[in-house]
Amino acid sequence: MIPEPTRVAPSWDDAAMTWVRLRRASSRGALAAMAASLATPSVAAAHGAVPDEPPTLSAIALGWSVEPLLLVAIAAAALGWIALVRRVDREHPGNTVPRARSAAFIAGLGAVAVALLSGLGRYDTALFSIHMVQHLLLTLVAAPLLVLGAPVTLLLRVASSETRRRRIMPILRSRVLGAAGHPIVAWLLFTAVMWGSHFSPLFDLALEDPLVHEAEHALFLGSALLFWWPLVGLDPTPHRMNHPARVLYAFLQMPQNSFLAVAVLFAGAPLYPHYATLAAAWPIDPLADQRLAGGIMWLVGDGVFLVAVIGLIAAWMRHDERGAAAADRRADAALAAIHEREGRLRERVGSGVGGPDPG
Repeated sequence: MIPEPTRVAPSWDDAAMTWVRLRRASSRGALAAMAASLATPSVAAAHGAVPDEPPTLSAIALGWSVEPLLLVAIAAAALGWIALVRRVDREHPGNTVPRARSAAFIAGLGAVAVALLSGLGRYDTALFSIHMVQHLLLTLVAAPLLVLGAPVTLLLRVASSETRRRRIMPILRSRVLGAAGHPIVAWLLFTAVMWGSHFSPLFDLALEDPLVHEAEHALFLGSALLFWWPLVGLDPTPHRMNHPARVLYAFLQMPQNSFLAVAVLFAGAPLYPHYATLAAAWPIDPLADQRLAGGIMWLVGDGVFLVAVIGLIAAWMRHDERGAAAADRRADAALAAIHEREGRLRERVGSGVGGPDPG
């Protein structure tokens, strides 16, 4: 008869070894799960809410959102502008603020509102093409319209002489604004923002983080304001360009816009993981959407800069015509003065005044 094996109670060493094996196994499982999660694109929380339906004209036109800070800022700017214009018109009835400037400034604020508060804002993190429309509204529509309003000139007109001397003029003459407002610096800064934002992690980070997204919009609008400020030339600037320089300034921006748009348009793969991994209830082709965004940037951007160049050439011609007319008036006045002196001289000679002494 074979004796039964003796059952030995597990020792503390055996228990400890078992616990270590379990911890190692769980650690390997956790690492494997983490690696799998990193290998699998995240499509949920990071992207935020995606509309259940694809964008339509009605959804974009009627799908406005209420962002209190932005809404208050736009409303305050519009009401403040109207109040300042009324004050200038009341105090200087013979030199009122041109209505075209007020219309341009209010339209610029409206463009900011459409870009950030309309239905475009619902789809900007879902479709790159919608996001591109947002950026073009801020940089190529809102910014030039705001600058065309000449807000600095209006502020100078309503400010007291003491405020102008101690507060406003020191800012306008500061080294920082003088450097940032230099045409070469403003041109390069705007170009760097456009290229750097589209071909750096900033763009994708802005799609994931709302605060970074708002900062990106502020960066686009701010750099565009600096770009258009010396180009429009209605407000006092540290470095004023003549008309030929303005034409060249705007014309050179057109090819860099084209190159950037072509780089986006002909990219062989989606540039931003956010759009490539987005989960939506309706089908999205990230590469096709990206190509549409590049096409919009190419067409609209070059169109705006071409219109700007044509407008600058027309303003140059009007300036030369006014200069020629002023020169003609000065020449006519000088010729009339010569004729007047000749007439007085003939009268003196004819009357014998100032002639030779007959004795």
